[in-house]
Parts: sequence; structure tokens; C-alpha cells
Amino acid sequence: MSISVREFTNEDVSTIIMIWNEVVDDGVAFPQMEPLDEKSGMEFFKNQSFTGVAIEQDTDKMVGLYILHPNNVGRCGHICNASYAVKSEERGKHIGEILVKHSIAKAKESGFKILQFNAVVSTNTAALHLYKKIGFIQLGVIPKGFLMKDGSYQDIIPHYYKL
Repeated sequence: MSISVREFTNEDVSTIIMIWNEVVDDGVAFPQMEPLDEKSGMEFFKNQSFTGVAIEQDTDKMVGLYILHPNNVGRCGHICNASYAVKSEERGKHIGEILVKHSIAKAKESGFKILQFNAVVSTNTAALHLYKKIGFIQLGVIPKGFLMKDGSYQDIIPHYYKL
């Protein structure tokens, strides 16, 4: 499987909303609780510094996406944040790794100095493994910092990567 990543277009919005909402609905990784609709989704993805989509080249099928944006403003504006979503049936195929590596290159290109993840859920073992493999540094643990869909709380582990 050959994957390419490109900037999203208006024609992609319905598909990326579906992929994004699938992760939101899972309730185990994204802090958002409300799904996006066509209007809120278009606004959300357009307001990012970059929204990238992963395309399976042989089939032209969209299999994932990421968003990149500043993590803060002013004196902390050099720090960016990103979120990644892969279609459930495409997980385990290293698409997340492609998206993370693309976001690192895009963040550098955009002038950011640090990529920070504020809330990696401790039960998201695939993400934790990937971030360690790529060289992200864990910043500690925030006990019970994430409300799971089932009502329980899990720890979150902030990470950063010096660009």
C-alpha cells in the first residue's frame, strides 16, 4: 500500500468529517465530544494551519487525516499541536506514522520549533508506541485527565518533539 499526503480541498470535507467523527464517537482519544457537521467541519478544517489527508494511491481512497495548528499564542506561538485520525478499517497499516512524519515536516516548514501533544491518553498504546519510536519525549502524567466515553477517567501523557 502506497500512501501520499496532501492538503485537503473543499471536496474532501465530507470524507474527513466522517473519519474525524468516527474518532470523536469512539470517545477514547479526542477530547471533543460533539461531532462535526458539514458547516462546522468546513470551518474547523479551514481554520487549521494545515489539514493534511492521507490517500491510498492505488485506489485514491482517503484513509486518514491530520490537523496542525499553534498550541498557544504570543511568546508560546512557536509551539504547535497536531491531531491524527485514521479510518478504523485502515488502522494498523502505519498510516498514522506517515501522518505524524508529514506533520513534523510541515510544522518545520511552517516555522514552528516544537510539536506538543497535550493529551495522549494512556490507554492509546498504538500512539504511545509510535511517538516513542519517532523520538517524542514524554513530559509526565496527568492523572485522570481524560474523560472516556464510558464515564471513566484515564491518565494523559503530554509529549513534545523538538523540530
